[in-house]
Amino acid sequence: MKVLRAVLLLVGLGLLVLLVIENDPAAIMDSVRRLSWRILVILVFPMSLVMALDALGWRYAFLRDRVPFGPLLATRLAGEAFNIVTPTAALGGEVVKAWLLRDRVPLEESVPSVIIAKTTITIAQGIFLLLGVALAVATLAGSRLLLAMEWLVALEVIALALFIVMQTRGLVGWSARLLDRLGIRRMSGSSTAARVDAALADFYRREPRRLALSILFHLGAWLLGIAETWLILWLLGIPVSWTTATVIEAFGTGIRFATFLIPGSLGAQEGGYVVTFVALGLRGADGVTFGLVRRFRELVWVGIGLLLFAAMRRGPVVAATP
Repeated sequence: MKVLRAVLLLVGLGLLVLLVIENDPAAIMDSVRRLSWRILVILVFPMSLVMALDALGWRYAFLRDRVPFGPLLATRLAGEAFNIVTPTAALGGEVVKAWLLRDRVPLEESVPSVIIAKTTITIAQGIFLLLGVALAVATLAGSRLLLAMEWLVALEVIALALFIVMQTRGLVGWSARLLDRLGIRRMSGSSTAARVDAALADFYRREPRRLALSILFHLGAWLLGIAETWLILWLLGIPVSWTTATVIEAFGTGIRFATFLIPGSLGAQEGGYVVTFVALGLRGADGVTFGLVRRFRELVWVGIGLLLFAAMRRGPVVAATP
């Protein structure tokens, strides 16, 4: 898997370079330079609010409020940084999140919360993508982009349904048994896996309110992505309607979901923006510029997350509940 991800990263980097070369590099660089100090606005807003809402979404994925908001936010930033920069198919960061909370909650509480939050953020993403498709029907009727968005919705629904079914069938216990058969022991014991599976079932059965709140906070974070898209394009001198910004953002999130094996969806994300911009009557060069600005913002937040990880990695372990 690591070799595959490394190869995909190199392919993505090559695609990004090709996109820049093929879409008027001078115009792209000129647009980026025109941002000047305004890039600082993009780095802070609305991404800081997005992170806060996603942290709240994770908070309500716990059966009880055991972790203060500040440490939870810092832990999520660190975990998401690992999801982007490590060759673990967007899973390594989830392990990091549970590990960083080891001094606050035991595994049978942190691991279920991570799995549930992954589920609720994906449900929210699916709802957001459906919104994008609904708006695209009005502006891109008959377009191949609309067809691609519909396929992405179908792919996400299938993946999500399988993930939920696996959770209800003892996902963690099954994974632990499989690792044992392969001679790999990752869990601290079968009892831990059983408690994690029991906690998952308990949450879905007893906490529909917390489940709904988790989905709503994550959905709010996805919707803020529309504001960021509109703001970046406005600062680049490319004013668009909120409908257009929604379609761009929705298709971008769908591309990222479908290309999760590529670290950070490098190259694929920018290629998706070019296709979307052209379909919407904008320049391909503007799509590349937009993607590069987004990529720079992402790298800054990844750096913050890695710094937080370095500060948080030492801590005692909370014993499992007997």
